[in-house]
Amino acid sequence: MKVVSVVLICGLLLAAPLAGAAEPQAEAGVSWQSLSPEQHQLLANLESKWEQLPPQRQSKLAQGSQRWLSMPPEQRQQAGKRFKRWQSLDVEQRRQIRQRYQQFKTLPPGEQARIRKNFRQFQSLSPEQRRELRQRFRDLPPQERRRLRERWQR
Repeated sequence: MKVVSVVLICGLLLAAPLAGAAEPQAEAGVSWQSLSPEQHQLLANLESKWEQLPPQRQSKLAQGSQRWLSMPPEQRQQAGKRFKRWQSLDVEQRRQIRQRYQQFKTLPPGEQARIRKNFRQFQSLSPEQRRELRQRFRDLPPQERRRLRERWQR
């Protein structure tokens, strides 16, 4: 539980600034006493500095811990794997992902739905099919790859 707690806390701390940028600033923070015993256990490493955290960060951590606690074990495991993968990325890769996510959020809902659908289709391919598709893209002439990228970015 300790390793999971540390991983979760790191994930919540990293995600909180991003999530807060899209939402209005929280007026009041969350008192440590208002958290459930399960949240206390999960966020125990932050207890000594809880009162020094900005109110918005307290709110995000409280919400994130509640969301974590409501997840089934399989979903927690998947989230843990995603977070470890995120941690393995270098600073530039993370910056690019954040930038692409911000661009994605500016797209009309229909375009977002189309991208999500295409992503789900890609994910449903076998690893071999995904490798083949990636290789076909790499084998395209540079002009054709650029044209496809421009089309995808519209």
